[in-house]
Amino acid sequence: MINNVRFQWWRSLRCGVIGVFIFFPMVGNTAPATFQPLEKSRPNILIFLADDQGWGDLSCHGNKNLATPQIDTLARDGARFDRFYVCPVCSPTRAEFLTGRYHPRGGVSGVSTGQERLNLDEQTIAQFFKAAGYATGAFGKWHNGTQWPYHPNARGFDEYYGFCSGHWGTYFDPPLEHNGRPAQGRGYITDDLANHAIEFIEKHKARPFLCYVPFNVPHSPMQVPDNFWAQYAGRELKLRGTKAAAEDLEHTRAALAMCACMDANIGRVLKRVEELGLRDNTIVVYFSDNGPNGQRWNDGMKGTKGSTDEGGVRVPFLIRWPGHIAAGVHIPQIAGAIDLLPTLADLAGVPVQSRKPLDGRSLKPLLRHDLDAEWPDRMIFSHWAGKVSVRTQKYRLDNDGKLFDMQNDPGQKQDIAAAQPAEAARLRAAVAQWRKEVLAGVKETDRPFTVGYPDFPLTTLPARDGVAHGDVERSAHAPNCSYFTNWKSTAGFITWDVAVETPGRYTAEVYYTCAAADVGAEVELGLGESRATAKVTEAFNPPLRGAEHDRVPRKGESYVKDFKPLRIGPLDLKQGRGLLTLHALTKPGAQVMDVRQIVLTLEEKR
Repeated sequence: MINNVRFQWWRSLRCGVIGVFIFFPMVGNTAPATFQPLEKSRPNILIFLADDQGWGDLSCHGNKNLATPQIDTLARDGARFDRFYVCPVCSPTRAEFLTGRYHPRGGVSGVSTGQERLNLDEQTIAQFFKAAGYATGAFGKWHNGTQWPYHPNARGFDEYYGFCSGHWGTYFDPPLEHNGRPAQGRGYITDDLANHAIEFIEKHKARPFLCYVPFNVPHSPMQVPDNFWAQYAGRELKLRGTKAAAEDLEHTRAALAMCACMDANIGRVLKRVEELGLRDNTIVVYFSDNGPNGQRWNDGMKGTKGSTDEGGVRVPFLIRWPGHIAAGVHIPQIAGAIDLLPTLADLAGVPVQSRKPLDGRSLKPLLRHDLDAEWPDRMIFSHWAGKVSVRTQKYRLDNDGKLFDMQNDPGQKQDIAAAQPAEAARLRAAVAQWRKEVLAGVKETDRPFTVGYPDFPLTTLPARDGVAHGDVERSAHAPNCSYFTNWKSTAGFITWDVAVETPGRYTAEVYYTCAAADVGAEVELGLGESRATAKVTEAFNPPLRGAEHDRVPRKGESYVKDFKPLRIGPLDLKQGRGLLTLHALTKPGAQVMDVRQIVLTLEEKR
């Protein structure tokens, strides 16, 4: 058995590289020790994160339904971890990557309405690298908080371009933001994000940089440019999911086309890195945030996105650093998103003086084939919506307490808990302890949305973070990227639970649409004793967009449209917590208006 083997040799069949790996009984996780790299200049860090791409959505993993040649080069020229684990959904994985700690410790309990925010006392990889002199930039889907100081610019990233929400309503010319200010995306979002990442790398080529590129594909809505769709529309799928009858073939084709487009853009970024002469001094990482967003081929694993079984949490992880990480190596030890911060800091020689203990460990000994370092077996826990499973090198205990031998039964078909009662009991006890230590109090977090930080006086309060009352409703069931509509009476209103950090004079803008027949409504915005009113005097009713690019019908995301700012104020706001309330004083037409967001700007401190 693997736990009883002191040294084991693993040969990469592709490149003929031999590596040595060490196993010991599990003794728990430890924080990493940093080391000084051999080079005088620290390496650049380039991190690609896919969204809803499963382990099986790569051609280097044996999927004959698509080709991902650019990502495959990272496996060819670097190391591939065969068993790498993240969370079942988006924002928890991002939190674990950023902090090296399990996501409930950082207050991330959901994917929307504020539950995705990372606690302010957590330190991020960007903060550590920035303190070490790195230029830091993020380009894509953030999903760990919108308002300052949860915003990426407040969490260590000097440059940010993308969207802070969990999913978006259109991928062509989308509304985005740049360093907290509204921005208009150009073209297809994956191309646009890659363009901004390239610009950042070009700008900072003379100094160490950390460039984080969290793409938002193949997350729905299923939109992809024509040239990639043409390659996959109608394509015969040679490999199918474990539940073939439940597989939506058009959805699968769209997801594969989106993966192919992402692959091409990763190739563009890597090519530019090479053209700038940075290839040999750049650590490149590629992984995904959860299992596939649908039934499709995933090498027979059980579970998809949202599941704590193997298929929901095992994803690709590739890492390349020429001259430092051997090419073509397959690493069998289990690892996870919690390991990325300690690993990258360790490789780069960046000090990590964390205020809190890390759950992850540096993977440097595995990457460097360090025979003198101990590598004990470990437990990696997966959690979502109260469900917990745990993985060791050999076993997985699922949320129902069933035990599976993952080496001999990777599809989790045979429960062996009765045959291995001691192992089942050990892992059940570990899960119980993890629940007690990590999950205790996670649902008790009570955090209003923050307003009025002098470092960034503009605060955006999107519909996603608001609560509808009366007849007002969301434009779609999923809060992310939604807007408020159906405001048909003065009895309806909208609230945001906010905490004002800085007392002072604020101006406000309500981003609205209104049909010509409904012009004339008067609305009031208030918080505490402060009130301000405004009247809708201009019609603004652009069409919805997004459906024209959908390859398959969408199921959760709202369509989008442009919104016009209606200025309200000033408001004199006191420090403290309260309900920011928007309600209608008059409604001359059929509806008051549709509302996308409120923007508060601190104009003068009191």
